[in-house]
Amino acid sequence: MNLYVHVPFCARRCSYCDFSIAVRRSVPSTHFAQSVLQEWRGVQSDPGWDGSPQLDTVYFGGGTPSHLEPSALSSILDGFLADRELAPRAEVTLEANPDDVTPAAAERWRAAGFARISLGVQSFAGEVLSWMHRTHTAGQARDAVGILRAAGFADLSLDLIYGLPAELGRDWEADLEQAFALQPDHLSCYGLTVEAHTPLGHWTARGQTTAVDEGQYAQEFLRLSEALQARGWEHYEVSNAARPGHRARHNSGYWNGAPYLGLGPSAHSGTGGERRWNIREYAAWEVAIGEGRDTVTGRERLTESQRRLEALYLGLRTSTGIPAELVAAEVWERWVSAGWALTEGGQIRLTAEGWLRLDALVADAS
Repeated sequence: MNLYVHVPFCARRCSYCDFSIAVRRSVPSTHFAQSVLQEWRGVQSDPGWDGSPQLDTVYFGGGTPSHLEPSALSSILDGFLADRELAPRAEVTLEANPDDVTPAAAERWRAAGFARISLGVQSFAGEVLSWMHRTHTAGQARDAVGILRAAGFADLSLDLIYGLPAELGRDWEADLEQAFALQPDHLSCYGLTVEAHTPLGHWTARGQTTAVDEGQYAQEFLRLSEALQARGWEHYEVSNAARPGHRARHNSGYWNGAPYLGLGPSAHSGTGGERRWNIREYAAWEVAIGEGRDTVTGRERLTESQRRLEALYLGLRTSTGIPAELVAAEVWERWVSAGWALTEGGQIRLTAEGWLRLDALVADAS
């Protein structure tokens, strides 16, 4: 079983963020930990859970999980492990902001049981970080990597964002070079999207900024792919790449169809053909916990057609691809001819050019 915990707390909302977050000066760490464990205990008797005796991965995402007191993180993990054991070589990940990384915090995260850190760097350009409403500096990002390595973290991922508005003058090449210079084990690189109910969405609607040109977006993605290949990295999913042996097993579980359980506001779960999702807003989720009510606000049972579409979309996102039999021969042959896909061993996998057309190709194959 893959377990996800959504920690909603942030010091500030980033300009592009559409996630479920709660901006708090003072984070109720202990109370939140108690609430998550109460939700966890309620799930134990849920017939929708497969009852796996082991946890293969545990991932604390957000929001900003590193805003929680290390003692709260430790108590949550201890609560999980009182009911389920970690599988051999289990992956336990904490998302962290660079400005939360101190020698003391890093040591306590390691002692709590975290072995992998996903660090939200996004850019090394000061003006870009300011535009994003990030709360850290480029120097803090570089320092954080050194602190985490000194604390013994041998599995470190960095997040970056590409496809920013041209008026920012962001140097994507320079950001990539600085990221590689820090010698991370994994990179998660996401293209910027404009969501309506975000500061960026409002800026765009008012004409204060302009969404990135499609040509620039494609150029930056292809440059990323080239840089990864030149360094011997595995670009194993549209937005994720790793040095050999360092793929993120938690996220890979989503793409491979493994069952997953989500705890916390807005968290999603999936077992077999069922998908369910929690109350989105932290305050409402907290009230439901306090009143002993179910935190799940929606469920759906996927039809065979929906399951096929999901398998196509998730499979084509990865470097493994999908069995050729899932797509009509005349369709994938057209993809190969255009340079959007390759076939090998009965599998179809998309090239970097193909990944830029992922949505259209999935629709083409449906």
